[in-house]
Amino acid sequence: MSDEPARWTQATVHPDMWTDPDNDPRENTGPSPDGELATLQDFLTGYRLTLRMKCEGLDAEQLARRSVPPSTMSLLGLVRHLAETERDWRGWIGDEPAPAKLYGARDADFDGAVGEESQVVAAFRDLEREQEETDAALAAHPDLGERVGKNKIAIRELLVHRIEEYARHCGHADLLRERVDGRVGQ
Repeated sequence: MSDEPARWTQATVHPDMWTDPDNDPRENTGPSPDGELATLQDFLTGYRLTLRMKCEGLDAEQLARRSVPPSTMSLLGLVRHLAETERDWRGWIGDEPAPAKLYGARDADFDGAVGEESQVVAAFRDLEREQEETDAALAAHPDLGERVGKNKIAIRELLVHRIEEYARHCGHADLLRERVDGRVGQ
């Protein structure tokens, strides 16, 4: 016997997909968004939702389960990391010093991710709050070419960087979820 989980999916129409298109909240049957800003926001929303979907149905221990040594990566660690990252990005927007770290020292977002329900609830609450605050800070700058902060970074670059960060970590989440219970990614 192996302790490896068997691969599985909830999808029935396309068994290599995470879920059937009719049940996928990311599926948009309407036209794509108009304009660059709306398109970037739509992609960001999709990746944020993907991360949440990868975590659904797992208990605190499963969310905190590490991938493979020596990595400290876990789904809960990814949620905490993205909350920390959203917070950090706000520091790039203004001229204020970057906000203090949520979880303490470097890598504490991953290292401190333990399988306790209170930590899971707090991590998702932190992520939602940090996303809302960063979204609000960026909404004050609708010109994608505007350069902000001490490094004069373009708003467009901040949005694209956020998409890239979520997309990369959604790829990690695919593998982490499959390692936890065998559910395949998409």
